[in-house]
Amino acid sequence: MLDLEVVPERSLGNEQWEFTLGMPLAQAVAILQKHCRIIKNVQVLYSEQSPLSHDLILNLTQDGIKLLFDAFNQRLKVIEVYDLTKVKLKYCGVHFNSQAIAPTIEQIDQSFGATHPGEYPLPSLIGRTVSDCQAAVYNSAEQLFHLNFRGLSFSFQLDSWTETPKYEPNFAHGLASLQIPHGATVKRMYIYNGNSLQDTKAPLMPPSCFLGNVYAENVDVLRDGTGPSGLRLRLLTAGCGLGILADAKMRVFERCVYFGDSCQDVLSTLGSPHKVFYKSEDKMKIHSPSPHKQVPSKCNDYFFNYFTLGVDILFDANTHKVKKFVLHTNYPGHYNFNIYHRCEFKIPLVIKRDSADSQTETCTTYSKWDSIQDLLGHPVEKPVVLHRSSSPNNTNPFGSTFCFGLQRMIFEHRPEETVCPSRMAEGGSGRGARNDCKS
Repeated sequence: MLDLEVVPERSLGNEQWEFTLGMPLAQAVAILQKHCRIIKNVQVLYSEQSPLSHDLILNLTQDGIKLLFDAFNQRLKVIEVYDLTKVKLKYCGVHFNSQAIAPTIEQIDQSFGATHPGEYPLPSLIGRTVSDCQAAVYNSAEQLFHLNFRGLSFSFQLDSWTETPKYEPNFAHGLASLQIPHGATVKRMYIYNGNSLQDTKAPLMPPSCFLGNVYAENVDVLRDGTGPSGLRLRLLTAGCGLGILADAKMRVFERCVYFGDSCQDVLSTLGSPHKVFYKSEDKMKIHSPSPHKQVPSKCNDYFFNYFTLGVDILFDANTHKVKKFVLHTNYPGHYNFNIYHRCEFKIPLVIKRDSADSQTETCTTYSKWDSIQDLLGHPVEKPVVLHRSSSPNNTNPFGSTFCFGLQRMIFEHRPEETVCPSRMAEGGSGRGARNDCKS
């Protein structure tokens, strides 16, 4: 049984690991993988048809804990403990829930004390005066009593009691009174940012989660007269320097990478990649109209993989210059899900009208494929069907994806979804751009 420390509006964890609000999804998964012998039976829950309409959830079924991640920025938004019998909990080093200590209303009151009144009616709890009681809400329809602190809420189920709690809407000074039975125990606990669970949002990534890495706040695709020319990245990192205070500071800076840049240019601009991947073969070369397509190459093109930026950069094996950028949207259900952080990109699209000058629209990480086709027109040729698997004997449970080439760019999307889960850009003509969509 896990023994965890509760820090309101911040985290849930122990001395070995900690789930912190604002933590990226990949870091939470890394914790679960590292401690897989202790934390078992983890479920990943998401909406396959509409992944942006529901939170992404990691459900620790053995420990009764849910980690809710924002569907857009994929940072930890809410920590929910839905079964307190499967875990030990303590606050400031003192247990308020364990096999020997039941999380009753009296125990919560003793461990956490009083808090400021909230926007909701306040009950008079267990003989205490109205001015001393905690901010609380009583849902008569579900017979749930919610006790709210800043960044922390407890839910008590009252339907097991023989008598319905006595509720007086106008008790004193415009406040309400609710008599809670002795011994009522906590059914659920929530840790979140701010004063309201309903209005909470995932906070910015805390400095403790950077771990020496650089993250991309957003990525803009640069264009020239012929098409995409490079990337402008707005980067975030934890401040470095002497002393503890220096590590708590955030640094924001911009870097640009262009087609034709050498690998030395990219290294000096973005730093060392997390991994270098050499392409063993070019399976998409068969789609090229060039007569030299059957000539085997003596060298292999290679990628710089920047996982925390959500970006791959492909270099030509002969010239060692940038020839393609890959921008990953990290949608659940994609083959590369959780390998890369989501790249928050913006791509200007030039729209040519028959009776007017060309206009510029913006494609983002959350644009749907149908809307992109409405702007750029439906592709004339059929898409390239992309099959991915880790080895010839393994199958991909997520199925194939389609790759379309438009305006020197490649858009990859899953056939059962309208959202594009991956975005690729490459120099050269529109036909040439389509030749190397397999990474």
